[in-house]
Amino acid sequence: MSVKWGLIGASTIARQFMIDAIRAQADGEIAAVMSSSAERAAAYARENGIPAAVSNLDALLGSDIDAVYISTTNELHLEQALAAIEAGKHVLCEKPLALTSADARRMVAAAKAAGIVLGTNHHLRNAGAHRVMREAIAAGRIGQPIAARVFHSVYLPENLQGWRIARPEAGGGAVLDITVHDADTLRFVLGDDPVEVSAFTQSAGMAGSGLEDGAMCIWRFKSGLIAQSHEGFTTRFADTGFEVHGSQGSLIARNVMTQKPVGTVTLRTAGGEEELSFDRDNLYVRSVGRFHAAIHGEDQPSATGEDGIWSLTAAEAALQSANSGRAVRIDPKLGSMN
Repeated sequence: MSVKWGLIGASTIARQFMIDAIRAQADGEIAAVMSSSAERAAAYARENGIPAAVSNLDALLGSDIDAVYISTTNELHLEQALAAIEAGKHVLCEKPLALTSADARRMVAAAKAAGIVLGTNHHLRNAGAHRVMREAIAAGRIGQPIAARVFHSVYLPENLQGWRIARPEAGGGAVLDITVHDADTLRFVLGDDPVEVSAFTQSAGMAGSGLEDGAMCIWRFKSGLIAQSHEGFTTRFADTGFEVHGSQGSLIARNVMTQKPVGTVTLRTAGGEEELSFDRDNLYVRSVGRFHAAIHGEDQPSATGEDGIWSLTAAEAALQSANSGRAVRIDPKLGSMN
């Protein structure tokens, strides 16, 4: 049984990663693309070999597609996802699921009630590097995890800046763009949930309109582990990485907070250093493959709607902490609480 997709948003991420990932599936095809601009939709369809282009959501959802991929600006996700769910279409939505965790919970509840598969496109969970780290921790290879560090401050290329640095109402800023990823990747790798965050944000010259273009967060997890994360748009020459330090060893990963299947993971213990091998599978191909399996009732998405609630609640709490100057507790059932 094939899965016919409609793209909601004629986006850069769909063009660079998702179109090929869908077409890489034996049962995947892209039937249509929707953009609010008919001209943009038509040009995008032509450039990417997509059969149909539409400029309103009803036209897309009224067609015989099975699933939608939502990659519009963040403030549009809720309305578009709820409409797709009501139309009986499965939904893979870019992060963050919505502008608020309360709205994300509405999406998840609607999908559950309708028997619809809802996934959050947290691509980093699909990286071989992060999966091998998760496996090493679960196998006790570093003993009890004590602390973690994520460095994910990059330089946002000019073609992606736009709304991310200029439109608060669209959910711009480094926290909703990158901190959500780091919160999710920490949860996934550690197999642990954050319960509290203290954050500082900055505007280092790229973002306007009161938005942040950098953040540093300190996280406390249920197990007692503490973690720090650095997110940003303005560090042109920085590397990315992820470290987890335990009672019996450390995992040191470099160049792994990326959309590409690259980087290294080193296990350091009393016995010395060992470079861990991992698969170099395309992150998005794996994400779509698991989403298709979920549609067929054989698996669940790499990151579920519930995972999307967690990451958005964590990012929301980081913003509240930065604004209030206080640590903020994280509860995905209730949102963030001072």
